[in-house]
Amino acid sequence: MSILQISGGQPLQGSIPVQGAKNSVLPLLAATLVCQGQTVLKNCPALHDVEVTLQILRHLGCRVERSGSTIAVDASQVLRSDIPDDLMHEMRSSVIFMGAILARTGQAELSYPGGCELGPRPIDLHLKALRTMGAEVLERDGRIHCRAGSLSGCEIRFPFPSVGATENAMLAALGCGEEIAIYGAAREPEIVDLQNLLRSMGAQVSGAGTDKIVITGGKPLHEAVYTVISDRIAAATWLAGAAATGGSVEVTGICPGHIRAVLDVYAASGCRIKTGETAVLLTAPERLRAAGLIRTAPSPAFPTDAQAPVTASFLRALGQTQFEETIFENRYRHVPELRKLGARIELDDRLAYVQGVEALHGAELCSTDLRGGAALVLAALSAEGESTVSGLHHIDRGYERIEAALASLGGAIKRLDIS
Repeated sequence: MSILQISGGQPLQGSIPVQGAKNSVLPLLAATLVCQGQTVLKNCPALHDVEVTLQILRHLGCRVERSGSTIAVDASQVLRSDIPDDLMHEMRSSVIFMGAILARTGQAELSYPGGCELGPRPIDLHLKALRTMGAEVLERDGRIHCRAGSLSGCEIRFPFPSVGATENAMLAALGCGEEIAIYGAAREPEIVDLQNLLRSMGAQVSGAGTDKIVITGGKPLHEAVYTVISDRIAAATWLAGAAATGGSVEVTGICPGHIRAVLDVYAASGCRIKTGETAVLLTAPERLRAAGLIRTAPSPAFPTDAQAPVTASFLRALGQTQFEETIFENRYRHVPELRKLGARIELDDRLAYVQGVEALHGAELCSTDLRGGAALVLAALSAEGESTVSGLHHIDRGYERIEAALASLGGAIKRLDIS
């Protein structure tokens, strides 16, 4: 078992490059299945979820090689169309393989996915999209059985812009020789990244970044070399660390537009923001001003994945900040742990009222999910005294050696193996 040992009270200072995007590299790796050759992806972070994805690709028959942050996937010999339960249960994003396998082999069999317990996250929209294309989808004994038969051109209309369902529909549509239009599509940068990879393979895809995406599949895709975008949530986390500790941090290799909603919050709370083409510098006051209401919503609004780290930065703010979580109903699991540090937070259904306190104190903390775990680490860095954080397997799903990243900014943090 490993824990993080943290001595708080020092402002984070310095410059840090941003890792490749977790929420992008996973669907991009799934997309390699539709290419009957080799795809090379650069800027792939070393994360637990990435390793699980590579295990799934190998199980399906792909040859996978990794060298540093570069991953080469040769999908010329896809031999299977099923994913074992143990791999499916490792992460929520495993469901993204459904569309890709269906497009490549004409059938797919998998169980319901796992991942962080953030409340109900039904995959009904994924299955509805596949059925609209003409796929036969059966659900029995906890498993999903899909058969493509003959996919046909259609219009898919999502009542809510689901990122995963949009990605699955895009990948499945590559197996259809007619035009498929997706309305109500998610607009996140990761959707644009998927489109750009597919285009580099020769696919006909357009509209990503808007609420209408059009795909015409049915033709073989060729080999490609592609660089994954940088992780906007990791970038937001490092900036939240600066805001939490009254420091000054520059994140590099990031598109500022991808975190505009987060930057707007901090600019209104007393931080000085300087942006370049691929960098953001945030300089925070000793204590932030309260931000009023921060409401999570689909892109381009404030991202739900940034809610917990940003919450940590307002624990010592002047006044009260309110958070409204509209995406996941159980995304405040980190709040009881933050209270151990002396934070004043009241919950009312999907609302969290954060009343800033003058100082926080050290405590023993336990992470229960990925982004909530990052929030605990940032809060501990802003607290006076010693803290420990356990449950690191959650944090390791989305951050590449979080202790090394924060130590590079002057944080007194180290990982310890304990018996």
